[in-house]
Amino acid sequence: MGEWSIRPASGTDVEAVAELRAVVLRADLERLGRYDERRVRQRLRDGFVPAHTWVIEVGGAFAGCVAQRPAEDAHWLEHFYLAPHLQGNGIGAAVLRGLLERCDRDGILVRLNVLRGSPARRLYERHGFTLDTEDPVDVFMVREPASAGAGARRRVHMA
Repeated sequence: MGEWSIRPASGTDVEAVAELRAVVLRADLERLGRYDERRVRQRLRDGFVPAHTWVIEVGGAFAGCVAQRPAEDAHWLEHFYLAPHLQGNGIGAAVLRGLLERCDRDGILVRLNVLRGSPARRLYERHGFTLDTEDPVDVFMVREPASAGAGARRRVHMA
């Protein structure tokens, strides 16, 4: 795993995140017959909330992002994208682990949706997410908070 860091997002990050989303989701959206060059970016712009988003940097350069949006009964893990050339090196797993550890400490249920057939689903399953519901496009998953006494694990601080 390369050296990486995470920082709070700002409004100026929106275009880099929108572009990365288009790259990362393209193959899955095309497979599902849902890829639209403009819409894939606009949906991100419309839902981008810097206050709930972190930017992942590798070597000081933009490499990805993740958002955690509070909702009434849970937090939604959203916009979790990592540049394709960095996938499979443990960075995404480490970022996810840090988010989930914080939710576990606070007793927070985490929800997400992933495109049907996406290899990202395996990452989420390895971290305790289970199937909630699905439709022809999305798989909705949920993760109960781990018990408080699960032992000490590496903490990743997300300011």
